[in-house]
Amino acid sequence: MAVITDEYFKERHKNLKDYTIVLIKPTSKRDEVGVDAVISEHARKNMELQAGGALSIVCPVFGNPELAGLYIFNVAVDEAREIMDDDPAVKAGIFRCEIYPCKGFAGDSLA
Repeated sequence: MAVITDEYFKERHKNLKDYTIVLIKPTSKRDEVGVDAVISEHARKNMELQAGGALSIVCPVFGNPELAGLYIFNVAVDEAREIMDDDPAVKAGIFRCEIYPCKGFAGDSLA
């Protein structure tokens, strides 16, 4: 395991950046027949947001019927809320979302 010096620790904390976490939660409509087309548009919108730089991480979640996904946005809470209010699956009532401010280290990524 790497040794983290006090200097490294302090320097990393100086570089914390604001992000927004969004938890995507399914509603009872998620299991209705015919929602797959809306879910596809929801996924397409996610890809557009990633390509545009607003959405850094998209993680579908499996094994928990109360949680469908987790997003990390590279925008403020208010902008993330506007984006999610315009999401096709949220507008259709298939998903609802919880939105939280958070901090992270710029440059972190998934391997």
